[in-house]
Amino acid sequence: MSTLLSRISSREITVGVIGLGYVGLPLATAFADAGYHVIGFEIDEQKVRELKAGRSYIPDVPATDVARLVSSGHLTGTTDFSLLSSCDAISVCVPTPLGKSRDPDISYIVEATNRIVKHLRSGQVIVLESTTYPGTTIEVVKPALEAAGLTMGIDVFLSFSPERIDPGNPVYNVRNTPKIVGGVTPLCTELAVALYSAIVDRVLPVSSPTAAEMVKLLENTFRAVNIGLVNEVAIIAEKLGLDVWEIIEAAKSKPFGFMPFYPGPGLGGHCIPIDPQYLSWKLRMMNYRTRFIELADDINSHMPEQVVDRVAMALNNIGEPKPMRGTKLLVLGVAYKRDIDDWRESPAIPVILGLLSRGAVVDYQDDFVPKIDLAHGGDVPQPMYSVPLDYAAMSRYDAVVVVTDHQYFNVGLVLEHARRLVDTRNLTGTIGRGHPRVVKL
Repeated sequence: MSTLLSRISSREITVGVIGLGYVGLPLATAFADAGYHVIGFEIDEQKVRELKAGRSYIPDVPATDVARLVSSGHLTGTTDFSLLSSCDAISVCVPTPLGKSRDPDISYIVEATNRIVKHLRSGQVIVLESTTYPGTTIEVVKPALEAAGLTMGIDVFLSFSPERIDPGNPVYNVRNTPKIVGGVTPLCTELAVALYSAIVDRVLPVSSPTAAEMVKLLENTFRAVNIGLVNEVAIIAEKLGLDVWEIIEAAKSKPFGFMPFYPGPGLGGHCIPIDPQYLSWKLRMMNYRTRFIELADDINSHMPEQVVDRVAMALNNIGEPKPMRGTKLLVLGVAYKRDIDDWRESPAIPVILGLLSRGAVVDYQDDFVPKIDLAHGGDVPQPMYSVPLDYAAMSRYDAVVVVTDHQYFNVGLVLEHARRLVDTRNLTGTIGRGHPRVVKL
């Protein structure tokens, strides 16, 4: 395989990326920017049209970069999966959601694997990046590839390398975020390390694909559990009449033994709320309860209810007491975190649904997310649209609720015009501490 290693090093190979979303498009552009010929594979025809036109639909990927790479011929998109046969290396970046019963849904991985198998040939490097439960690469992908008649580690080279994209992060990107790689055989690992070393400053090999899968789940379980802890501390602080944000700020002055995490209206996005459940499910299959994960999930999943209760508190305790029913409320921010347009699993949705269920009339403002679809249980999703940002108009609402702290929100103007402000993200900082019209989480 020295020839394949040489071709990887000299940028002579064609790289395929299956899935051109928040993970796949940054990866595809990184490979193209490094000089590889890259084919992006998508089932969404609109994304392919945007890509071919040189336009970016992902905020973290500048449109100028896409236009340049498409124009140079280094990057193209397609819905024609037969072109997988022309790819020497294929990275799989498809979604891995939870099913209705909160069990792992790896159907997208299975579908992508089946598409690869249909066009598999000797000498291809296959890397799964989609977050999944430990054992997926070995138990699901490997047998499917071997069933095509090729020998693992000799004819085809399979690895797992967890995606670590953090949407909206202005500091860490594909290049400076270390990459974990675990191959089925040592040569599989060596080839995957060589591939990613072309676009990532530091690549760390681990002993197996299962170890690499576990790395990603540990990272996100660590965050979920610690966020669950600090969310419970926020509840405790409120009962004790303390400001949890002041407590955290003081605690993080300790230069060792403490890492600050911050409370919020709940977990959002496609990683932190979901990935620990993959691990929990895997261990349930082995007759073991992941008690920390379950407890953290219970606390985090009930935070939207805490927010709704804080809104009721603000209505009752600030100004003339008002019942929730019939009040007019404005939610600021529905993306799952600041300065991005992704509202998957956003806690804003259960917050809005909770307010509506208590009879409130709710608007939302989010320049990043012009439209959301609200559905509760088996209900048909109902569209809801962002209202224009008008600070003076905030005085017409009974309360303003900060769910996502986008940087474009002017804190001073919000405080000036909001009759009541429920701040779940500490947008108001020390100004809001003790403010007569502010209720914090």
